[in-house]
Amino acid sequence: MDSDPLFPRPRLFQNLLLLLWALLNCCLGVSAQGPGEWTPWVSWTRCSSSCGRGVSVRSRRCLRLPGEDPCWGDSHEYRLCQLPDCPPGAVPFRDLQCALYNGRPVLGTQKTYQWVPFHGAPNQCDLNCLAEGHAFYHSFGRVLDGTACSPGAQGVCVAGRCLSPGCDGLLGSGALEDRCGRCGGANDSCLFVQRVFRDTGAFAGYWNVTLIPEGARHIRVAHRSRNHLALMGGDGRYVLNGDWAVSPPGTYEAAGTHVVYTRDTGPQETLQAAGPTSHNLLLQVLLQEPNPGIEFEFWLPQERYSPFQARVQALGWPLRQPQPREVEPQPPAAPAVIPARTPTLAPVFQARVLGHHRQAQETRYEVRIQLVYKNRSPLRAREYVWAPGHCPCPMLAPHRDYLLAVQRLVSPNGTQDRLLLPHAGYARPWSPAEDSRIRLTARRCPI
Repeated sequence: MDSDPLFPRPRLFQNLLLLLWALLNCCLGVSAQGPGEWTPWVSWTRCSSSCGRGVSVRSRRCLRLPGEDPCWGDSHEYRLCQLPDCPPGAVPFRDLQCALYNGRPVLGTQKTYQWVPFHGAPNQCDLNCLAEGHAFYHSFGRVLDGTACSPGAQGVCVAGRCLSPGCDGLLGSGALEDRCGRCGGANDSCLFVQRVFRDTGAFAGYWNVTLIPEGARHIRVAHRSRNHLALMGGDGRYVLNGDWAVSPPGTYEAAGTHVVYTRDTGPQETLQAAGPTSHNLLLQVLLQEPNPGIEFEFWLPQERYSPFQARVQALGWPLRQPQPREVEPQPPAAPAVIPARTPTLAPVFQARVLGHHRQAQETRYEVRIQLVYKNRSPLRAREYVWAPGHCPCPMLAPHRDYLLAVQRLVSPNGTQDRLLLPHAGYARPWSPAEDSRIRLTARRCPI
């Protein structure tokens, strides 16, 4: 009996599905060799603690077809959650966990003990408890997630590991602020101002050195003489060494930051502050002898640099010194495209991937150098290799050896020295055949 034309035969229907799947694979570039895809992150869990510090976690699942590689990245993320401080007299979290075993037989006997935390054991994230009145401790396994690694420490225990929060709030991310104050940044949103004040001064007394503008970070001032650095706030009041009185070394609050003032018998004086400053500060020097030179430096947001220069010129402070050096760190140049299987860039080396970390719009691989084929400058035993872009391509799998041909990019001021793996860079799993090929290429193409 003929089938209804509105309902195709089952075999025809299966063939259509197969054709549709093949078209999708072709059009979307799906390959059985690639990694799977992550589901969206689920919501963050509630904090593991009811007061003080704790841990919150979120997770996602990897969806992959038969033959696909595991997804790239982590299935869980942990972040530090900070709740109001626990009330005075509250029992610490680790103490509570040890107390759960009070009066319970352990160690295969019927003896019972009272337990208190023991912090002298090797693994901080094991629940090591000391038997009160006795000279031994016992480990009851891992502490609960969110337990402080040790009293007063920043790190907390997660899945048996002591992790510290990065600037992004994620535990174990390793994310750091750059000199501009941007989490995971590349120092490309601010300018580095570095000068030497060499005015000898016509008389003893206070002389203006520079204006430290609002928004300055990582401030450092140093000199070696019997003169004294002085710092004045925006309200005209001295923060230290004002009114002909020498202040003691120590930490002073000024413009929303802490200024660390040191002086030794060298004689050397220094001022250091992390910033950012909330308003302008005036740096002066109290001259008692000829000025041998006062070095100062700070990082300044790009949009504040022109007003800073205009203000300094308006105040009429001619700096009789060599041209000041303001360095604007440049982003890495566009990587050159490397022909497949042709390692034309230096250095060329064999390396084992130890781990990776997503930072801003790039991936940082930590690698151990196994063998160097070609190189113009020394390589350390461990290096970072950076892969730019949203998708780290080519992908490098942890705990595998690769042959890598990378670009070495050094910023004009020497503050950045990176090994860059371009999007189409040379990165192949190491094998004896690849080793022979790269050795032959290195001999034919001298450095």
